[in-house]
Amino acid sequence: MASSVGNEKSVNPVLRISQLDALELNKALEQLVWSQFTSCFHGFKPGVLAHFEPEVKAFLSLILWKFTVYSKNATVGQAILNIQYKNNLSQTEKYQPLSKHQKLWYLIFTVGGRWLEERCYDLFSNRQQQSFCKIKSCISFGSGLLKLCGLLNFLIFLRKGTFATLTERILGIRSVFCKPQSVRQVGFEYMNRELLWHGFAEFLIYLLPFINVQKLKLKISSWCLPIAGLSNSENTLAAHCRECSLCGEWPTMPHTIGCPHVFCYYCIKSNFLFDMYFTCPKCGSEVHSLQPLKYKIEMTELRV
Repeated sequence: MASSVGNEKSVNPVLRISQLDALELNKALEQLVWSQFTSCFHGFKPGVLAHFEPEVKAFLSLILWKFTVYSKNATVGQAILNIQYKNNLSQTEKYQPLSKHQKLWYLIFTVGGRWLEERCYDLFSNRQQQSFCKIKSCISFGSGLLKLCGLLNFLIFLRKGTFATLTERILGIRSVFCKPQSVRQVGFEYMNRELLWHGFAEFLIYLLPFINVQKLKLKISSWCLPIAGLSNSENTLAAHCRECSLCGEWPTMPHTIGCPHVFCYYCIKSNFLFDMYFTCPKCGSEVHSLQPLKYKIEMTELRV
């Protein structure tokens, strides 16, 4: 953004969560670019990019830096969240864009530092000379010291809310909003409806296993389709009960439970094993005893 336009804008501090979200978006973009780039080499011999991986990653990061921080004073994650970098070394409270020196040092610290860390491990991993071992130990010590400083800077960032990374603190660059943030009106009606519905759904999921749906269904069917006027004699049982009271088919191995209705053996046995308090769906009688039907019902007797 041009300095003439930026001088007219005031500084709007950024929330901590927004700065951390911008960093995570930057990492996600780098991984996405790298995965898309490596997919172009799937048809080549495996390990083609292994020897030049640090340099290729540095080159891709250089391209991203050119079209983000160098051109727009903001990374991709910051641009998505309406954030940009401000030159915090300036004395004025108005917005000041980054200087060229700050942009170049930002490139050196982020891209160059990462490349140096990855490449040094390959350069000194197979060297056994004393001088190389000393250089490797110095680099390891320096890397550990930088990580410790990064941890301290993160703790300070959580306390004060400025300079999310050590690079930002060293270079004096600060994250600010591009445009003033208006107060967001939050409506809780939709949230209340969702919470009420989810709570009701969870209650139903918890309650349904305690309901004997099959028994309830049979009970309702007995109310809707009552059968009356049958005697308890076995002759009436053989003459009128020509279908199973559960499945509605011709009774297979007909059995009775002590009421004027007939059941298939497997139907009544399975239901009784499932529910020890099973009752007849027609008359509501409990299972007193499961007895086979003494009178044989022949198909010829039922033909019209």
